Amino acid sequence: MYIYPPSPHASNPDPKLSRLLKSTPSVLPSHPFHTFSFLLLPIHTFCNGPTSSVMATCVENCRAKAPFCKYVIDISQPDLLHRSDCAVPSDDSSEVSGGADVWAKIKEEARSDAEEEPVLRNYYSDLILSHNSLESALSAHLASKLSLPNLVPTSSLQELFASIFAKVPEIGRVVRADLRAARDRDPACAKMVHCFLYYKGFLALQAHRVAHRLWAEGRTAAALLLQSRTSEAFAVDIHPAARIGAGVLLDHATGVVIGETAVVGDGVSILHGVTLGGTGKESGDRHPKIGDGVLVGAGTQILGNVEVGEGAKIGAGSVVLRAVPPRTTAVGNPARLVGGKESPVRLEGRAGSTMDHTSWSDYVI
Repeated sequence: MYIYPPSPHASNPDPKLSRLLKSTPSVLPSHPFHTFSFLLLPIHTFCNGPTSSVMATCVENCRAKAPFCKYVIDISQPDLLHRSDCAVPSDDSSEVSGGADVWAKIKEEARSDAEEEPVLRNYYSDLILSHNSLESALSAHLASKLSLPNLVPTSSLQELFASIFAKVPEIGRVVRADLRAARDRDPACAKMVHCFLYYKGFLALQAHRVAHRLWAEGRTAAALLLQSRTSEAFAVDIHPAARIGAGVLLDHATGVVIGETAVVGDGVSILHGVTLGGTGKESGDRHPKIGDGVLVGAGTQILGNVEVGEGAKIGAGSVVLRAVPPRTTAVGNPARLVGGKESPVRLEGRAGSTMDHTSWSDYVI
């Protein structure tokens, strides 16, 4: 989960807090359900006071506790935004980026596929084996998918992606978590290299992560370009301001729509045809907040600023207009809790990890 710059819909925070926010990277862990929209941080974990001054003190205290603090990690990086070389890490040994295991496995799988299918040798070489890091390969792959001939050349987009990956290494860790999520939760994903090359949900999500960083930096035109091209190329429409955690699976992904003020937690699984939308013309914080480990079934519509609690399950085709408690199952149109509102059936594990779509035998229409 992430910490972000102040929301345009939020009130002015304390000046001390503003200074801290300006010095805090925008891809740091946070919590989606804190009532202060300008700082998504579980402040109750570290202090008892609700004021912004106390919150600012808590941020400072959390930095002092790193790396043991779950939600605040201070990653100081040089300003690479305007560098022309846009260098990405030369290898995958960085602790911040998640280590070498995922990239090494992808290269191993690529070599295996190339040996089995000689026709793919050049393809795998260009997209994977010729690169020295996952970030480098991903920059090139996304650029080739999203470029516009004679308008937005591949080289320019590749440089843009590479600059963001280099500036914010934490994105690399999140990318690796997304790859592991596909491997672990999608029985059709035999190899991570296939997810990297072919799964449009994964690719759309990584394009969004870059677009979100651009949006947070005030580069809204570039962010909206990436959103538009991602929607056209992958049929996935995620507003650049939407906050999305790590280890997220967009399974099949066609028709997924995620609105501007939506928040999606860590370990969430979302199937095709899902909308996390508003309810009309109102502005401000108007989109759903999806907790960690939630499973959202195909064709589900979750509308308005409602919370879906940690580990909950939303059945396919449901229309959710009210909050769903943690570790419960909601199905139907309008969605109702399995077991009833007073004593809903509680799930033992997080539905986003178990991927169990159908175990609600006591539901009565």
